[in-house]
Amino acid sequence: MPDMLVRLYALPDHNKPLKGGYVVRRAAAYDKSVILQWIGQSFSAQWASEADVAFSRQPISCFIALHQDRVVGFACYEATCRGYFGPGGVLEAHRGRGLGTILLLECLRSMKEMGYAYAIIGGVGPKDFYTKAVGAIEIPDSTPGIYTTPLGA
Repeated sequence: MPDMLVRLYALPDHNKPLKGGYVVRRAAAYDKSVILQWIGQSFSAQWASEADVAFSRQPISCFIALHQDRVVGFACYEATCRGYFGPGGVLEAHRGRGLGTILLLECLRSMKEMGYAYAIIGGVGPKDFYTKAVGAIEIPDSTPGIYTTPLGA
């Protein structure tokens, strides 16, 4: 899976309003154990390990999507490497509501505020999503990138 590059100085201006009782917010320290356990169960232990790093950042570099006070999505930045977005995901039952885009934009805007002009999305699965949402472009010869052979894979 290739890496993609995003121009942070060309991000869309606004998020679409959330409907249906969804909330997106920055994760807090007291959320850590619940979120990491949820990521491990819902996605993978590797993603939970990467997200764990986001909780060592100040401010915490993880945003979460909630529905009826339950985590249904997350996105991190500055977790795997400096200047990288990810990991991030939304439960399948909650996709198609704009949560992934809002989580992505919250992270990328935070990276822009840190002074980055560009961000890398590492090991991209849904290339079309990132291209449509933020104009990301594929980085040539970026497979496998930093994700060579994780332990336990």
